[in-house]
Amino acid sequence: MRAFIAFGANLGDPSAAFVSALQQLGALPGTRVVAHSSLYRTAPVGVEHQPDYINAVIELKTIVAARALLAAMLNIEHHNGRRRDFAMAPRSMDLDLLLYGEATINEDDLQVPHPRMHLRAFTLVPLAEIAPEIVIPAHGRVIDLLPGVAGQEIARC
Repeated sequence: MRAFIAFGANLGDPSAAFVSALQQLGALPGTRVVAHSSLYRTAPVGVEHQPDYINAVIELKTIVAARALLAAMLNIEHHNGRRRDFAMAPRSMDLDLLLYGEATINEDDLQVPHPRMHLRAFTLVPLAEIAPEIVIPAHGRVIDLLPGVAGQEIARC
């Protein structure tokens, strides 16, 4: 299965956290990292007085089912110091399952495609770097969605 994962961090050393995420995701059974975007700097969305985020998107080829992949991602976050002290808290690592093949999953704790990914430059721009033609179900091709986020500040690191 082709899966895309968003990476974000605004605490500690985000570059080192990204390398750690790549290594740990690639070590999952039947999984390999196929591609990853550059790192991008963005302002936090929906909160104030936090450091900027470093964001990227990772493409996997995996045999791990979506629910098991989510559990593995949460475990990776935890082992890399992720704390959930309050909603929208700063993060040492945040991993979100953006796309899982062409699947549409709508469960309480797992929504694929990620419900707001088509509205955010910090997911669309890195995704467009590695898979511009990929289709987000019910929204269209990533490359065609970029003009809708053109006003959001994002800078390649």
